[in-house]
Amino acid sequence: MRLFYLCLVFLPFWAAAQYNSWTKLNDVGMGKRERATGFSLGSLGYLCGGIDTAEVIHKDLWAYDPQTDAWTQKADLPGPGRRDAISFVLNNFAFVGSGMDSISGPTGTTLKDFWRYNPTTNSWSAIADFPGAGGEGVYFATGFAVGGKGYLCGGKIGPNLYSSQLWEYKPGNNQWIQRASFPGGVRYQMLSFVVGSKAYVGMGTDQDIFRKDVYCYDPGANSWQEIAPFPGYERGAASTFTLEDRGFVCLGNNGGLLSDLIEYNPESDAWTLRAAFGGSERKSAISFVIGNKAYVGTGKGYSGKKDSWYVYAPSNYAALEELEAALSCYPNPVGEHLNIAGLQGNGINLTIYNALGVKVRELYLNGVQSTAINLSSLQAGSYILKFGLADGLTLTKKITKI
Repeated sequence: MRLFYLCLVFLPFWAAAQYNSWTKLNDVGMGKRERATGFSLGSLGYLCGGIDTAEVIHKDLWAYDPQTDAWTQKADLPGPGRRDAISFVLNNFAFVGSGMDSISGPTGTTLKDFWRYNPTTNSWSAIADFPGAGGEGVYFATGFAVGGKGYLCGGKIGPNLYSSQLWEYKPGNNQWIQRASFPGGVRYQMLSFVVGSKAYVGMGTDQDIFRKDVYCYDPGANSWQEIAPFPGYERGAASTFTLEDRGFVCLGNNGGLLSDLIEYNPESDAWTLRAAFGGSERKSAISFVIGNKAYVGTGKGYSGKKDSWYVYAPSNYAALEELEAALSCYPNPVGEHLNIAGLQGNGINLTIYNALGVKVRELYLNGVQSTAINLSSLQAGSYILKFGLADGLTLTKKITKI
């Protein structure tokens, strides 16, 4: 049996040590943009292509320096301008390719060309075209690198025509090789992230039906295995990143737009809710990691395309594990009285939310090394208990009322 848990923890942004928090940065340098691709090389992050507010498709490349919080334009991608391309990084080079050269899929060209970017010389060189999807190109695919090889999975080939294929790129011989297909069926707008020697791929859209399943791909065995159920909403066009051996899923589209952040720990096969994105809801944003922080921004929100840019600092996992292990709420499922144990100190606020996120009750607990609360007035269902501690730390527990 696979287990998963939800836990939201944050410290205020003004704290000396920032954990599980988002900070707004300067807006991106090229203006509002969606459906670009992003990657990082060394101490810099990059944005390539995408669509601007005039619905123009670009092939420009911009570099972000976190030390100056500024963007600098680099050499354009030599091929056509494109949206919904993929990128991955191998051996200090970035590889960018696939995508669509038009706002309108039916009237545009699906692309199969791929290019290698050298940050040292700020130059591009062509590599082997992507041969999959019938050799006609693909867009809305997902890309990742693991084990010294690059991968492209799924995507859209044309109107009502999608792919489940997985292709591996070997830089040593400039060759693409087809591998075991994605087991969830044809899919586009998928997400992927890599932790250690394995990749995690899934969600996306199957002929306009949003999915939430995620599978682990082992490149050594060329095999797939489904992981623990994702506790958030199904989605497409999400953003992902990896920090401290954990994968993160952020933002996306499920008919509406999302702003949540959910972390996956492969060691425990568990998902954890983290601090919601620092900006507004959006889809088709870019993300990359520099050092021990993730950078996320651009995309399209309810008010249109975005140029806002944010940095995420991961959780203090050692402190969280200690607090989570100490806090106990029982019995669960609970009838009338819930026992709470393990938290020490005064000034603890407890807020109870129902499954829709609506606050239904708020209490002040003066020292809860061991206490009990009466929940007889609550209807049967799922609830989230949010414990606010005096130092700004917040823990949550999920309970079921019967």
